[in-house]
Amino acid sequence: MSWAFDVGIVRLKALQTAQYHRNAPPNSKAIGGVTKPGNSLANGEAAGPVQGLSTIARITRMNLRHSWQVTVAIGSTLVAASLQLLIPELLGQAIDQTQTAIGGGVSGAAAQEGLRTSALLLLAICVLRGLFTLAQNYFAEAVGHHVAYELRVAFYEKIQRLSFSFHDQAHSADLITIGMLDLEGVRVYFSAALVRAVLLVMLIGVGAHMLISINLVLGLLALSFVPFVGWRSSITQIKLRATWLDLQERLCDLSRVMEENLTGVRVVRAFSAQAYEMLKFDRASKSALGLMHERAEIYVRNISAMNFSFFFAMGLVLWIGGNKVIAGEISVGKLATFLTFMTILQMPVRQIGLIVDGFARASTCGSRLFGLLDLDIALKDAADAKPLEISEGTLRFDDVSFAYPDEENRPILKNISFEARKSETIAIVGPPGAGKSTIAHLIPRFYDVASGVITLDGQDIREVTLATLRRAVAVVQQDAFIFTTTIENNIAYGDPWANAQRIERASESAQLHDYILRLPAGYKTVVRERGISLSGGQRQRLTIARTMMLRPSVIIFDDSTAAIDAATEQRIRSAMRHFAKDRVTIIIGHRLSSLMDADVILFIENGEIVERGTHEDLLAKGGRYKALYDLQARAFDDMLANQEGMS
Repeated sequence: MSWAFDVGIVRLKALQTAQYHRNAPPNSKAIGGVTKPGNSLANGEAAGPVQGLSTIARITRMNLRHSWQVTVAIGSTLVAASLQLLIPELLGQAIDQTQTAIGGGVSGAAAQEGLRTSALLLLAICVLRGLFTLAQNYFAEAVGHHVAYELRVAFYEKIQRLSFSFHDQAHSADLITIGMLDLEGVRVYFSAALVRAVLLVMLIGVGAHMLISINLVLGLLALSFVPFVGWRSSITQIKLRATWLDLQERLCDLSRVMEENLTGVRVVRAFSAQAYEMLKFDRASKSALGLMHERAEIYVRNISAMNFSFFFAMGLVLWIGGNKVIAGEISVGKLATFLTFMTILQMPVRQIGLIVDGFARASTCGSRLFGLLDLDIALKDAADAKPLEISEGTLRFDDVSFAYPDEENRPILKNISFEARKSETIAIVGPPGAGKSTIAHLIPRFYDVASGVITLDGQDIREVTLATLRRAVAVVQQDAFIFTTTIENNIAYGDPWANAQRIERASESAQLHDYILRLPAGYKTVVRERGISLSGGQRQRLTIARTMMLRPSVIIFDDSTAAIDAATEQRIRSAMRHFAKDRVTIIIGHRLSSLMDADVILFIENGEIVERGTHEDLLAKGGRYKALYDLQARAFDDMLANQEGMS
């Protein structure tokens, strides 16, 4: 019964998902139930050959910066290959010595001594080869890990500096995929591709000279598989490069589905949407699995063809070489030398596919990783930027207009002008989507204005350093994000060296101190992921305390008390009156009771200031503010009447 119900749910959700895909925007890509915007990081075309070579060259240069590790790794590879090339010659000589002894050419004692010497020499060479191979593998991995460390730090540093407009469009799952899977593809390039390629070139190049010098015909036959393997390798590289980029995109989709499910797990459970989420995940997973099968087929088919050419060449050497031994043209030892050399080549030849895949993966992963590392920072200090100097602390908006980068034809703010002086409180109210939060984001320069100018004490915020501007302007965001650490560390996030007294004063002002003292570990209590162990109001009060630690010149509350009850909010406002004396305070909200005491109230609608004045002035005008006030007052009166009726 339960199974049938679950199947029914899956079918229903499948129909819903199909309808969702049919209604997806024309410039989006829906995979696994996820709509991916056309400008997503995961969207990209396979890099062309020139760009691929440029990427490989860049990765190689990064590896070569670790000169002594590279020298040891490459040197060990060359020595190990040279020692390996001695093995066929030693085996051939041992066989010829044995054959001579059997034929009576030398005494038995002399033959045994010669074999003993050859065996000991062969053992010594194998031991030395093993030691140099160990050094090769160790230092090759060391180079890769050093490069990975540098790229990991550069990637994370870049993420910290990229503007809000970038993060508005990039999905966190895409960034995590680039920072982990793509970076890993670059890391293994040196050990899995470059060093193995050097080993293969050494074995084939020097070995070819040795074999051809012994016998031209057998030497050419022994190496006849090389052109075919080279051709198939090129074809394989092209195919694997294209499929690897596609696979990375599908893994991004899979990561996106999982990340959104984990973030919204409570919503999923609340709506009993597990079957729908399983359908999305299964769809994305099957999409990636299908491409993995395709890549495996390309890899196995080409490796099989390469191995076949190798064994075919070995068969020709054995047939023609055997005839030459019978004819007395070469000795059995010489034929054994050829066959042993080809046997030694068998492992590197089988690794050609891995080498090709390593180059293909590094090329594609490197293109994606460097594409992000090379992004221009949209918001950065001007060349002649100077530190912000605060004296009077006057904030001014002068005819400011703004539109988000991906919506340039739809202005969010139009000709906004107002002034706020030290100790003044400016309240901003209006319907959702009017542009209130955008004003809050423009002041610390999270975005640049499209036209007009924003100044602090007459200094254009675009002409001062971002570091000093953002120390002077603090925004308490709508979204109360809490780090997985102690409450103390969360409050002191902006000033980690603050003493306990400052932290406690900030939490007292935010009406959080008494609650913290009731916790078993007090300020040392560790908050779980995303602050889930705190209520919505507690999270907002914690972010208020975090902001008050900074002592900014301009403090902005962007609807930051929406989850706090009215009584606690009034206590917070009362505690902050002393805090607000030496700074500009901007309050954005919908609850008019929290805005009435402001020096100036701005009513924003459709990106424009349609009304401004004190609470009494705006009520007297009888405009939009008055209508909103009456609506909230009526709702409050109805709530009181209902409570009295219930009592």
